[in-house]
Amino acid sequence: MEADCVVSRREDISSLFPDQTPCAKLKDLSSQFSSVRKVRGDGNCFYRAFCFAHLESVLHNARALQRFKDKIIQSSKVLSSAGFDESFFNHHLNTLIDVVEQCQADDHEDTLLRLFNELSTSDSVVQYLRLLTSAHLQSHADFFCNFVEAPDLHAYCHEEVEAMAMECDHVDILALSQALDICIHIVSLEGDEQQLAHHIIPEGAEPSMCLLYQTSHYNILYPQPQH
Repeated sequence: MEADCVVSRREDISSLFPDQTPCAKLKDLSSQFSSVRKVRGDGNCFYRAFCFAHLESVLHNARALQRFKDKIIQSSKVLSSAGFDESFFNHHLNTLIDVVEQCQADDHEDTLLRLFNELSTSDSVVQYLRLLTSAHLQSHADFFCNFVEAPDLHAYCHEEVEAMAMECDHVDILALSQALDICIHIVSLEGDEQQLAHHIIPEGAEPSMCLLYQTSHYNILYPQPQH
């Protein structure tokens, strides 16, 4: 992955382990997935991968793209009701809407790739998703406070979720998935088991993306073509 690249082009799955003899887990990964899109490891990789992968999955589906745009526009109410001032998030909201509108105008992968590799645009999208995650957590505090180890959910959101470059936790992933009604399939290489671990968030839904979790980092996975 090039140093100044934020989101890469698709690469063969073997590019994840160029110097390793594939173990059982990596062989399993190669048998299920053909390629990977690498995302910069800067603490924002989950949010960036999540948004890119979802937009890519609906890029050629005008209705699904419009539904996502509508959901983003409505999500500003979640931030307002959680106490965020509009002047604080409006710029980031408008950036994300603009990204979706550019995808609507030109449903080409290169457009999406260009937008996510413009760091100011890409970071602004990430910032909005972080604020939305925080707002959703605080709006459902009775539920989420059981999963946050910090003494205070508000402090956790402010310090761990809203701040850029902070790695995200499982609870943040669940909150963002709920807030935008988007299902995520996470494949994990972590742990001592011989098999890959698969997590569908929320359970029972149909994922719009597949992300690879490896050493606190997320990349985007693409399944082997079905014959």
